[in-house]
Amino acid sequence: MSVRLDETAVVARVPVLLRALAGPSAVPHPEQLAAIQAVVVDGRRVLVVQRTGWGKSAVYFLATRLLRDAGAGPTFLLSPLLALMRDQAAAAERVGVRAASINSTNVREWRAIEGQIAADQVDLLLVSPERLNNPGFAARVLPLLTRQAGLVVVDEAHCISDWGHDFRPDYRRIAQILRTLGDQVPVLGTTATANARVVADVAEQLGHDTLTLRGPLDRASLVLSVVRLPSAAERLAWLAEQLPRLPGSGIVYCLTVPETRRVAGWLQANGIDAHAYSGRDDPADRLVVEEVLAVNGCKAVVATSALGMGYDKPDLAFVVHYQAPDSPVAYYQQVGRAGRALERAEVILLGGPEDRRIWEYFTTTALPPRRLVAEVLELLDDAGEPQTLAEVQRQVNLGQGRLDQLLKVLDVEGAVRRVDGGYVRGDAGWAYDADRYRRVTAARRAEQAAMLQYLTTDGCLMAFLRRQLDDPDAAPCGRCQRCTGHSPPATVRAELVAAAVRFLRDQDVTLPPRRQWPAGAPVTIRTIPEPQWAEPGRALGEATDAGWGPLLAELLTGDQPLPHPVVDGLARLLGRWGWEQPPTWVTFVPSRTRPTLVGDLADQAARLLEVPMYAAIQRVRPDTRPQAELANSFHQYHNAHDAFAITGIVPDGPVLLVDDVRGSGWTLTTVARLLRDAGAGPIHPLALLSGWPATAGAGPVRGE
Repeated sequence: MSVRLDETAVVARVPVLLRALAGPSAVPHPEQLAAIQAVVVDGRRVLVVQRTGWGKSAVYFLATRLLRDAGAGPTFLLSPLLALMRDQAAAAERVGVRAASINSTNVREWRAIEGQIAADQVDLLLVSPERLNNPGFAARVLPLLTRQAGLVVVDEAHCISDWGHDFRPDYRRIAQILRTLGDQVPVLGTTATANARVVADVAEQLGHDTLTLRGPLDRASLVLSVVRLPSAAERLAWLAEQLPRLPGSGIVYCLTVPETRRVAGWLQANGIDAHAYSGRDDPADRLVVEEVLAVNGCKAVVATSALGMGYDKPDLAFVVHYQAPDSPVAYYQQVGRAGRALERAEVILLGGPEDRRIWEYFTTTALPPRRLVAEVLELLDDAGEPQTLAEVQRQVNLGQGRLDQLLKVLDVEGAVRRVDGGYVRGDAGWAYDADRYRRVTAARRAEQAAMLQYLTTDGCLMAFLRRQLDDPDAAPCGRCQRCTGHSPPATVRAELVAAAVRFLRDQDVTLPPRRQWPAGAPVTIRTIPEPQWAEPGRALGEATDAGWGPLLAELLTGDQPLPHPVVDGLARLLGRWGWEQPPTWVTFVPSRTRPTLVGDLADQAARLLEVPMYAAIQRVRPDTRPQAELANSFHQYHNAHDAFAITGIVPDGPVLLVDDVRGSGWTLTTVARLLRDAGAGPIHPLALLSGWPATAGAGPVRGE
């Protein structure tokens, strides 16, 4: 429903509404008023690019209230994160805006909310972009948007652009939806983190006549610093020494989910109240952590980027990066959580040598490779009927997460279509745009190089970030480490570093046993019978950890006996295990590439446990591929299925089952079943490393 308001009335009402939203002392910026007028008076498509804390959400809350009071339809707000949705819905109520949300946590409420929208009882509907990929949602809700929308808002609009640091394929669907609205419905995009190329891309997708309102990106409260430390243990020691000296509460950012748990565990072990946080945590648990941080109930939250866009704590006193993001733009976005209502907030980048390895993995997996695209399209062409994700996985050697991402990109681009029952082939004339993918990859590598330059620049750190965002007003801030010459301490006590080394090397990794065969496996019942289960196992380290990870990854490049530090670590692991039924014997999975290493691991474990070792297992299929070359569960299961046989002595007691690497888990699961069927007792898996080294097919678990 198209409605236009009188400019004079808008100018009079905006200050009143803003005071209701933000407090009696709130005064609108001229730029806020200009954005609101462009939307509600002129009905424009507008992109607002302003620093974090500027008040972008106030623009769409007030525009919604003004439009609804004038008889317009509801606002549809596409918002990327659940934390953002909760905060925004609560804020909207302060100006009398009735807000509702449709996301993955309130599925049971969807139909009722859809009914409220149809009855015009909702002023603001918050929708996660991922919902746009759901055929049922598209069929029921998108027609309501097309018929009733008074305003469409795209928050964190930089996610639309695949040139950006945080591209999300589902955001690409937004441009398709906007084209169905016509020119009568105003559209507002907002972001704090977009350089000129991303701004141009987003503006083009919002509409050809998009008005871009961009302001300076300085944050007067932020004091930026860089501390260079060569090892993970030294960074941990630094955190333990320096976090208690920082005022207030803050965030420590890591790149991967396991790292958040390690760092939080270290801080807790040193008496610092810290909580881990990632997109893999239960939503209810994340909400508890957010609320604890909001009231300064802890010193720090150790988080992935999942605690980023939209989290609003005005008095967040510091942001420390234990690991560096791969883009100055992403870094600016994350440090923007701090100091919104403070005169001074500390922002410190530590970074680590492992950062570049993690960056490289995500760069090489972010965009769909031509060979795999061709395999998917050929499969869908030949199938003649919708193919589920599991059915595609059976044919295409790609992990579920990456395959899901690839299908989303192809769906958005029209090469495939998601329908009830799976995916079908889309536009037969679609062509793979290799040149564009190469340009995007090159741009991302340039951003990584700029992030490394940030670590070493002699100039103003804030000005460096602003220039990376193409801020024309970038100038020395006068506050940062480079401008003032004042640096945080860059040395740590040797005994604390030694303690951190011991901590990192005593973080036993639990290997959860598999309880179901993969979809597509030739079994009548997918659940693995309980008598064939393995027990929860242990690994000395993870491929992504900074304790054992580098040493073990180097060890696994060859085939030799275990070095003394690894034997000592193995002894400590076995001493801590705490099993209810200790192993009475040891066996191992025979290795084609590292027979000396695996045999020595089994021998050393048997010696430490003072039990016999038996070579009970034989490899009987010579055609198997290294599991690290296979990227999804079905292929990994099929590769291990029937590849081994029991040919030696199998005592009936509990057994320690040894392998060098536990990647997919299917080799250990398959061999455990064989041993149990042959009469062995409980199976306790043991591996040196959990997860394949970065040079193999798997990669780090990225923060969400």
